[in-house]
Amino acid sequence: MPFRRLITVLVLMLCGAAFADEATEVQRLMRSGDLAAALQRAERAAQADPRDAKVRFLQGVVLLDLKRDADAMAAFQRLTEDFPELSEPYNNIALLHARAGRLEQARAALEIALRNDPTQLAARQNLGDIHLRLALQAWETAASATPADAGLQRKLRLARELAAAPAAR
Repeated sequence: MPFRRLITVLVLMLCGAAFADEATEVQRLMRSGDLAAALQRAERAAQADPRDAKVRFLQGVVLLDLKRDADAMAAFQRLTEDFPELSEPYNNIALLHARAGRLEQARAALEIALRNDPTQLAARQNLGDIHLRLALQAWETAASATPADAGLQRKLRLARELAAAPAAR
């Protein structure tokens, strides 16, 4: 009996290493620009081990990079259902909402991400970007009603410059 247990433990360890290697391989394929192969590998690995949050997250990232936004949103939503404590899927959900112009939904997703992990700098920076875009919307609405307001026009000009500046990420 002890020999069987040893064999079982070794098989489980090898399987765990194989799954860890899958995530590494998906990342390598992504870095090389082979998104189709990365997606295929991530899908296979996620099917083999649905509890592997890292591979499932990478699957969503590949879908995001492929601009398959609806599929990426569904992948990240499923991750938040299965792993509600993670912050990264919420950050990417926010990115998808922002890409579609749904700024309030993006803000809400980023606030959840930060509740889950207050130290996540990407979510904090993204929340700042969303707040800036929301401020721009509010100021543009106000400026259409009062175009002669010099102070408001100055805010708008500066905010537009800041929003147009490339992100240093």
